[in-house]
Formats: sequence, C-alpha cells, structure tokens
Amino acid sequence: MSDKSGMQNDNRTRWLTLAGTILTQLALGSVYTWSLFNGQLSEKLGEPISRVALTFGILSLCLALASSVAGKLQERFGVRTVTIAAGLLMAAGFFLTAHSDNVIMLYISAGVLVGLADGAGYLLTLTNCVKWFPERKGLISACSIGAYGLGSLLFKFVCGHLLATEGLQNTFMIWGGVAMVMVIAGAMMMKDAPKQQTADVTREENSLNDNSNDSRDFTLAEAVRAPQYWMLALMFLTACMSGLYVIGVAKDIGQSLVKLDALTAANAVTVIAIANLSGRLVLGVLSDKMQRIRVISIAQIVSLAGMSMMLFTHMNETMFFISVACVAFSFGGTITVYPSLVSDFFGLNNMTKNYGLLYLGFGIGSIFASLVASLFGGFAVTFSIITALLIVSLVLSATIRLPNKSEAGHNTLQHV
Repeated sequence: MSDKSGMQNDNRTRWLTLAGTILTQLALGSVYTWSLFNGQLSEKLGEPISRVALTFGILSLCLALASSVAGKLQERFGVRTVTIAAGLLMAAGFFLTAHSDNVIMLYISAGVLVGLADGAGYLLTLTNCVKWFPERKGLISACSIGAYGLGSLLFKFVCGHLLATEGLQNTFMIWGGVAMVMVIAGAMMMKDAPKQQTADVTREENSLNDNSNDSRDFTLAEAVRAPQYWMLALMFLTACMSGLYVIGVAKDIGQSLVKLDALTAANAVTVIAIANLSGRLVLGVLSDKMQRIRVISIAQIVSLAGMSMMLFTHMNETMFFISVACVAFSFGGTITVYPSLVSDFFGLNNMTKNYGLLYLGFGIGSIFASLVASLFGGFAVTFSIITALLIVSLVLSATIRLPNKSEAGHNTLQHV
C-alpha cells in the first residue's frame, strides 16, 4: 500500500515539476523579443543599432556560461532555490536596464545579468524535468523548450503593447516583474529528480538506437575525452550561430537586403517565433520515434536551405520570410533534441554537466557571428561562413557513431 502511495506521489510530483518548468520557460523565453527594443534603445543612448544589438550576443554568451555551471548549482542548492534566485536576478537585470543611460550599463544589465539569470534557469529546469520522464525524453524536451519558444511569441505582443502605451523604461520594469513572478511560481512547483538507474537508461537507449548493452553513463571528464563530444559541440555551435544571428538581426536583414519597410520587416519576429516553436514541437516529438542524430541531420538540411536562399538568391518578401523561418525551425528543433541526444551518447545521470559544457556553443556561436558581421560590415561573409559550417556539420551528423565507454581511451566507435 505504501509503495503504491509512493508511486502516486512521485507521479504527481513529476507532473507538477513539468507544469512549473513550462511556466518558468515561458518567462525565460521572453528574452527572444530583444530585437523589438534595438531601435528605441539606439535613440535613447545615441548609439548605432549595431552596438545596441551586441547586447543580445552578450546575453546569449552569459546564458551559455550560466547553463554550463547549472549542474553544480543544482547539486549544491537544488533546482527550486536556483530557479528562484534566477527569477530575482532577472528582475534586477531588467530594472537596471530600464535605468541604463549608456551602452556599457546596458551590456552589464541586459547582457550580463539577464543572460546569467536566463541561463541558470533555462538548462537546469529543462534537464531536471527530462530526468523525471526518462521514457519520454523527446516529448518532455519539446514541451519544455517549446514553452521557451512560445514565451518569445507571447511576450512579443505583451512587450509590443507596453512599448506603445507605457514607454521604454516602464516596459522593462513591468517585463521584469512579470517574468520574476512567473519564474518563482514555477520554481515552487518543482522538485529535484531522483537519480536514474543506468540499466533503465541503457534499455531505453537500446530501443531507440539498437545499441549493445554496454553501460552508457559518462562523467564529464570521460565524455570530453571522446571525439564524439567535440563533433556534437561543433554541430551545436553551428546551429546556434545560424539561429541566433538570424533571430537577432532578422528585422535588419528584411530592411537592408529585401528593402522592406520597418513594420513589415518587424513581422519577422512573429514568423521566427512561430517557426521556432514549430521546430521545437515537430522535431522534439519526432526524436522519440527515430534516431535523434537523424533528426539533427534533417534540421541541418532545413537550415542549409534557408541560409542558401539568403546567400545565393535575390530575395523578395515571401522568400525572406521562408528563409528566416527555415533557420528558426532548425534552431528550435536542434536545441530541443540536443539534451536527449547528449544523454543517448553519454548517459542521463550526468546530462546537466555534459550538456552544460557543450551549451557554451550557444553563446560562442552568437558572439562569433556578431563579431564577423561587425568586422566585415555586412551579411554576405557571415552567411558564407555559416553555410560552410552547416555543410561540415551535416557530414559529421551523417558519420558520427556512439562512443563505447569501456574502450573510450582507444576511441573505439560503435554504430548508431
């Protein structure tokens, strides 16, 4: 009787954790509306848009840095405490952003503080939730990261309305307050997932990937010694470089390359949000039905099609929206599938740490694309580099094999 009661409590706990994770991710995903603010911040600070837009690159880098240490934070403080702290830090960052009067303060408040808060909450809550549902890793990733994408769509309308009615300063303060309440409310519903049994993880992986029965539970130190880890890292960096760059400057691409008016070009934010969310849901669910590395290959092909349109065609309005949708769809799908993909390669128990280090590619990719664009003063060189990296990544995803832990020191490869 007590065992049955315990199972019911665990089941209730994990569904409450999922609900809290979704609520938290909705608030954290709001940072993807950043391009809405570049114009007004540029006017307020008297800085060119390119310098203001760098804020999002800094935010992405700090998001990745915070995500990379999320596992250690969870071990020491627990998922609930860290998530509450993230909500408070996010509110503080937006409050300081509202009162920023120079670009350096903007970089610190919106870039560093909001980025660190978002990263600490994002990866920690996602991986904790996935651990509660080892039998549905792809679906739960899709729900959690889909909520993150939906947050950008939801807050696009919220922030757009606030900008029109409340002004820039009040918008940041209200945004920070709403996000804080949502994150803290979500955190109160969460509980740390129990440690997974390696045997159970292995059986689940076998059913998807037809592995042999060797244990797949790599520590971070073991994972980084496998060449597959760095192959996955390069593929992830490339996906983030293409996705984050296009998301951050989509409106500017529409105005500069396609000669759209500002209002029409701003619709790219909505198109990106819908495509991003669709990629998370479609590819996330698909990843439970076929090999996840093949889902990544599909995402790479879609992104390559979008980047090729931007690079090799004379775009009209329709092609512009299709191309940014392709890149956003691929990016959303990739970051949804990757946590589970990393657990397929290196095990579920250390997923937060193993994925956390790899997640640095999120910030590095964003910053690298922004630096290339600013150094060479245009889109063409950046598009070319991204396209070349996508081709390399596609080759890697087609040839990568699962690592064999027992012989990792000898770089023995195992067929997926």
